[in-house]
Amino acid sequence: MTVSTSRPVRTRFAPSPTGYLHLGGARTALFSWAFARHYGGTFVLRIEDTDLERSTPEAVQAILDGMRWLDLQADEGPFYQMQRMDRYREVIADMLAQGTAYHCYSTPAEVEAMREKARALGAKPRYDGTWRPEPGKTLPPVPTGIKPVVRFRSPQDGVTAWDDLVKGPISFDNGELDDLVIARPDGTPTYNFCVVVDDWDMRITHVIRGDDHVNNTPRQINILRALGAEPPCYGHVPMILGPDGEKLSKRHGAVSVMEYDKLGYLPEAMVNYLARLGWSHGNDELFSREQFVEWFDPHHLSRSAAQWDPKKLNWVNAHALRQLSPDDLAARVAPRIASRGGDTGFAALPAVMALLRDRSETLEDLAEGAMLFCGPYVPADAALRAEVLDEPALGLLRAFLDGAQGLADWTEAELDAQIKSILKEHNVKMPKLAIPLRVAVTGHKHTPAIGAVLNLLGRETVLTRLASTLAG
Repeated sequence: MTVSTSRPVRTRFAPSPTGYLHLGGARTALFSWAFARHYGGTFVLRIEDTDLERSTPEAVQAILDGMRWLDLQADEGPFYQMQRMDRYREVIADMLAQGTAYHCYSTPAEVEAMREKARALGAKPRYDGTWRPEPGKTLPPVPTGIKPVVRFRSPQDGVTAWDDLVKGPISFDNGELDDLVIARPDGTPTYNFCVVVDDWDMRITHVIRGDDHVNNTPRQINILRALGAEPPCYGHVPMILGPDGEKLSKRHGAVSVMEYDKLGYLPEAMVNYLARLGWSHGNDELFSREQFVEWFDPHHLSRSAAQWDPKKLNWVNAHALRQLSPDDLAARVAPRIASRGGDTGFAALPAVMALLRDRSETLEDLAEGAMLFCGPYVPADAALRAEVLDEPALGLLRAFLDGAQGLADWTEAELDAQIKSILKEHNVKMPKLAIPLRVAVTGHKHTPAIGAVLNLLGRETVLTRLASTLAG
């Protein structure tokens, strides 16, 4: 199996806007984009919006938003099939004139009867070619009041074969393929036909798509050949399964990729994780977008179904968080803090990010943790105060307050030294002072390292809250 690049490489992603951009579609887009980038080619975005009942502007926007979030920028497009109807009708008219397509007046009920008859004989259910023109054949009289469909005059002999970029050699017996409807009675073209004309006109050289399209491929190849066009190279990737081995569904997290943005995942982490769902480069698990493009080779696409693993995604995302600078993280987390009612103008926010990122998996984790510093201060409730702030604890807090007021430098190192001094003087362990400090200053029993927290909150805030707690 080889990758033919004799023509300038042109790939495409062609979603139907009947819903959001789901994980499988995003992975297909990613592989198609990476293939084009790896070979210095062109990546085309095409919106297949001919399903008028299910296609919506909202779904189109959801697809565009998802592509933008993943930074899968198209070089051409988006093109919309509904804007190309005249072109499809022109090609159908040419095919009718050349005899590679024909009008079929069989009603849906008649076609279903043909299929039932074939089933009864143990044959494959199919249209029986009643209206297919053949030399010497007399066609039935054209019925009145019936608008015909247009069918492709599919070859009946030989095989249609291709060397799949993922699955290897695949072939279909042409005798198993009936004459496909390429235009409905109202003249609107069908999916398989529009795809063919689009790929032809847009000079697509390589098609990477889900393996649910394998059965469409021989039909599309035959139509392309009937048009005198060179078919693209096809690669069909297996589906993504849920953690339980079943087809990925909403209960597994098969939601819009934009939902992962809301949940606080980084687009670079999602690209890394999606890339590894069905593709590999040795044992490398973590890599940049640039490395992915450099390494991408369709020969390394797996023939086996990939399995969605939320824990693995969290691990990849946590790694990606740690690669970002505190300033970058602060900028990304600020809107999430604002949505929680927090103060995004908190001067030490980058330092807060540096403190929290090693214990966080998502931007949402960071935003939630940052509220300790950026959110409104809510003193500990009576139950927590009663549990933690007994007389010995209050005595330690008074000692800390006295020492902290005289600190020349308000730094984490100085604060830690002050805490250790009091622990030594009173002969107690760290929790005896650290937990009361946390409760008094933050209202919470558990926080990151207490010296770091006190340093980031600042001298005035800490001393004010301690004095208030001790007063009462």
